[in-house]
This record gives sequence, structure tokens and C-alpha cells, in this order.
Amino acid sequence: MSSTRRSLIRRAATAATAAGAVVAALAAAAPAAPLSPTAPAPAPAAATALAAPDIPVAGVKAHLSQLQSIATANSSNRAHGRPGYKASLDYIKAKLDAAGFTTTVQQFTSGGATGYNLIADWPGGDTNNVVFAGAHLDSVSAGPGINDNGSGSAGVLETALAVSRAGLQPTKHLRFGWWGAEELGMVGSRYYVNSLSTANRAKIDSYLNFDMIGSPNPGYFVYDDDARIESVFKEFFAAKGVPTEIETEGDGRSDHAPFKNVGVPVGGLFSGADYTKTAAQAQKWGGTSGQAFDRCYHRSCDTTSNINDTALDRNTDAIAYAIWTLSS
Repeated sequence: MSSTRRSLIRRAATAATAAGAVVAALAAAAPAAPLSPTAPAPAPAAATALAAPDIPVAGVKAHLSQLQSIATANSSNRAHGRPGYKASLDYIKAKLDAAGFTTTVQQFTSGGATGYNLIADWPGGDTNNVVFAGAHLDSVSAGPGINDNGSGSAGVLETALAVSRAGLQPTKHLRFGWWGAEELGMVGSRYYVNSLSTANRAKIDSYLNFDMIGSPNPGYFVYDDDARIESVFKEFFAAKGVPTEIETEGDGRSDHAPFKNVGVPVGGLFSGADYTKTAAQAQKWGGTSGQAFDRCYHRSCDTTSNINDTALDRNTDAIAYAIWTLSS
């Protein structure tokens, strides 16, 4: 809720209290006289902070279907320097532009090929305190990359669109990013961070990273880099009765690393890659012990069939919860 709206509500509440006192005094003096039918109703209590919405998993999966179609039309991948990557970025940019975001495409070069980052800012909020959520958009050349990392990209996109649908007016400024060439060593996110001045880096309150959030044999892993951000995600999953573990498999291997390396508080979620699910983890989360969290990691079978809907749904709802909580 904006500060202007809070001020109006406080004034209305004060006026209503005074009016109530006058009505009470008149009633005591002349109890038989009816109240005027035009007397104003008491002002409603001030609204509480908006709760994060439930993000429809069907919307996230619709984005994944689009990314799959793009890959299929472009040599079955969406890798850096390939037409499928740029088509993926254009798809997401069009959605954000239509939803009222201010989008910026940042170019860089890696391996002799042009790469692209997409940055989307939601108007309003304190630009000296930026809550930033991001995901890498590129696949490896071996496959379409629907879990790695269409899942994170689609989850962040649908959360951003939910911000627009809600007309959210957070206290802090909201920014979303989709990174290129992560699979080549976080090239795009590193380029973005290195392009920021020290002053602009200091304005980032938190960077949240989502890389593989729909693994078919999923775990529920939370980054432990920053205690404040970690506690927000753990709070969400605890309320859902879903146990979590600290993320170690991808520690330092995704786009949060460049932010962390310059002192930005970072956090995020992960559902597992090619590490093997233990018997204890299978008992805790379901799924199959002795198998990888994602048997199609970096393979051609990382298609829309390689997604666990429950993990995708829970993790996307957790993204929204963190955005709403940290930006309020």
C-alpha cells in the first residue's frame, strides 16, 4: 500500500471518530430522534498488507510450452548465440512490455557470439532499495533446457506478471532479470554486475536466484547465503509442511555468485540436478532414491516431460511469497 493511501485512510478514520462522538452526544440528548438516513457510515479499518497470491502453475507451464516450441523450431535448443535463445528472450520481453514493465535488453559478447540479458523494472518503489529476482534463460546446446532453466525463467516471469495483475505498490523497487550464457560460466549475470557502479550495487537490497525449480525427482533446497532471505523461504515451506535442506549442489555455480561476490545479499531455491536422491530424502519428499534429482540434466530429454508439477507449483508460489514479503 502506498504512503499516500495510508495517509488518506488515517484522515478518514480520524474524521469518522469525530463524527461518531457528535452522533453519540446527540443521541444521549434526544434518544427518540432517529439518525439521519444520510449520516455517513463508519470508515472501514485500514487494509492490511496484501498477501502474496497463489501463482497458477498452469500459467508457468504455458510459458514452458512456449519455450519448448521455440527450442523445437531452432535445432532443439535455446543456447547462447543460437536463434532459440533470442527468440526465448523476445517472448518474455513481449509479455513484460504488455504488462507495464520497463524492459531493457543488455548486450554482451562471449565466445565470439552476441549474448543478451533482459532486465524488467516495475514502476514505483524506492529505487535505493531494490528487490531483484532472476533466472538464466539459456539452455545447453544438447537440449531445450526446460527444467534447466526454463523452469526458473517461467516461474520468475509468471511472478512478475502476478505483480502486474495485482497492481502491486511495494515500498521497495522491484526488478527482474533473465540472464544469458549462464551455462558458459555465469557470463551474462557477471557482465551485468560488472557494469554497475559501486553505488548502484549498494542499492540492491536482495538478489533472489531460481535455477531449476521443477526437477522430476525433486528436492526442496534453500540457499543459505543470507540468513534474512533464507528465513523467508523457510517460513513459506514450513507453513506448507514441506521440509527443506540447505542447497549445496549448485553453490556458487549459478547467477547469484556474481552478486554475492560484490557483497549483495543473495538467496534462492533449487530442486536438484545430477546428484543422487538418498533414501532419507525420498522418505522426506517422495520420489525415487538412488536416482538423480534430474536424470535429464544437460541432456536432450530435458523437455516439458521433464517437469514435476508439484515442485514447480510450490517453488513458484515461494518466489511470489519472497517478492511480496521482502519488498513490503
